[in-house]
Amino acid sequence: MSHSCCGAVACATTGKRKIVLVGNPNVGKSIFFSSWSGIYADVSNFPGTTVEISSGKIGDDVLLDTPGVYGVSSFNDEERVARDVILGADLAVNIVDATHLERDLFLTLQLVDMGIPMVVALNFCDEAESMGIHIDARKLEDELGVPVIRTAAIKNRGLKEVFGALPLARPGLADPEVDQSITHLLDRIDTRPEALMVLEGDEVVAARHGVAPENERERIYLLRRQRANDLVAEIVARPEKSARFRDLLGRLCLHPASGLLILLGVLWGCYELIGVWVAGDIVGLTEETIMLGHWEPWIRSLVNPLIPQSTVLGQILIGEFGILTMTVTYLLGLLLPLVVGFYVALSFLEDSGYLPRLATFVDRMMTAIGLNGRAVIPVILGFGCVQLGTITTRILGSNRERSIATAILNFVIPCSAQLGVIAGMLAVVGFKLSLTYAAVIFACLAILGTVLNKVIPGKSSALLIDLPPMRLPRITNILRKTLIRSFFFMKEAYIWFIAGSLGVSLLQVTGGLKAWQKLLAPLTEGWLHLPKEAATAFVMGMVRRDFGAAGLTELALSPWQVVVSLVVITLFVPCIASLMILFKERGLKEGMAVWFGAWVLAFSVGGTLAQIVL
Repeated sequence: MSHSCCGAVACATTGKRKIVLVGNPNVGKSIFFSSWSGIYADVSNFPGTTVEISSGKIGDDVLLDTPGVYGVSSFNDEERVARDVILGADLAVNIVDATHLERDLFLTLQLVDMGIPMVVALNFCDEAESMGIHIDARKLEDELGVPVIRTAAIKNRGLKEVFGALPLARPGLADPEVDQSITHLLDRIDTRPEALMVLEGDEVVAARHGVAPENERERIYLLRRQRANDLVAEIVARPEKSARFRDLLGRLCLHPASGLLILLGVLWGCYELIGVWVAGDIVGLTEETIMLGHWEPWIRSLVNPLIPQSTVLGQILIGEFGILTMTVTYLLGLLLPLVVGFYVALSFLEDSGYLPRLATFVDRMMTAIGLNGRAVIPVILGFGCVQLGTITTRILGSNRERSIATAILNFVIPCSAQLGVIAGMLAVVGFKLSLTYAAVIFACLAILGTVLNKVIPGKSSALLIDLPPMRLPRITNILRKTLIRSFFFMKEAYIWFIAGSLGVSLLQVTGGLKAWQKLLAPLTEGWLHLPKEAATAFVMGMVRRDFGAAGLTELALSPWQVVVSLVVITLFVPCIASLMILFKERGLKEGMAVWFGAWVLAFSVGGTLAQIVL
């Protein structure tokens, strides 16, 4: 196997054979992809969506990894993207979970009905054996008409065998009734997979061929469900159910009382890992000791003799907000440790099976603000780093939900660095005023979510999520996922940081930064009843949130002024790093709407509070 880069969009337009990995969520597709393509792969958004597609090369062939889906359809962005990639496949590798064949074989039989040459990887066979589940893989192969290979991908068993079986891929044995219905459409639709989509009522595919969609989905689904059930009855032998610790733990995660305790424990663990250890100790070492203590003095001493810092170019390169100073410090000293910490935590929660249980547990609470349970993940991670929370909104099922979650993150969620300063200032003013601050911020979150839910057109998607078995994650898999994800995130993010640094440096050398301070001063004193010096803290908050919060600690403020200033700085505009990620994830138009909206919200709420209490 040879490895090289190939973007998802570019791959889809080449004349090479396209090998597509297909499967339900959490069946181990990413392990197959990583093993066959190595880390020399590309991750890019599918055209017109924020859904990521991983692509790589195997020899002269293109390897594509699709989002996890339960069927080829078009109910959400992930399914639409998976549908379009699968429809263009020359060969499919269908990965199924041996412990959940009743569920996974539905998708397998749909691929068989499509007539795409395929190989089935029967994954988690080791877990099935440990549960006493015996599967007749040879019988399954005969019934499906395609090669079936037993694997335990997480233990690197069977991956080479599946790869070696790719030349044996062939179309499977379709259901006779479905096959007859598809044949009647082939005179108007030139490909069998798309004919099946039209038969199942897919309006988009039907429009491509200028035909009306059929209304056969329910009949075909019932036939497919019955065939899957019959197959499982023939090929699977399982013991009487017995309670095991991991099954018990899975149930406890969903119980109202024990689930809340487990959630608090997970939140505490994530906060300790990302918010305390990484954001505190690790970033303290990488940002303050290494980057600020060694890198910046060294690069200034290297560049200054050639391009003095006092010049315009010197300010842009090695000034306070310089490309070679602040940008490199933020990227390597601040962002990289947080990204790695975040992906370690996310990979652990993914591989353990807890993440979908968390989404299920909080689903009812999240629906009140137009989201479903999945949204709790980016919101929680936003308390560690708003940039990473914004990135994680990609897991949400619709563009509407991503817009609501992104707005909530950038309006009302303080990052861990900012939280540290806020907690220190609130400790001085006492419990009553601290509770007032918390109540104001929570009210803003609830009102903002409710308003966005009413204003943004459409409906949020229902939570349809699989609950995989609880299992102990393998360290090698966590490290592999973390390495790949961190690499591609940094690859995409660095250009935005350079752009932000350049913009602030130009403001500084042209006097624009001071002009901002003067412009804000009357509003700060007249409306917020704060010292005029607070304007400087707000300007610095645009650069970095904790800089703005830290700037308030240097002011002589009364207890109520502390509360007002902290409300404003919490609701204030995203810092440069968050703004750059916001533009990248949601586009310039939506990003600027959030940025200007944050100005209005912060000063409106803070000013109203000031008028009441000061």
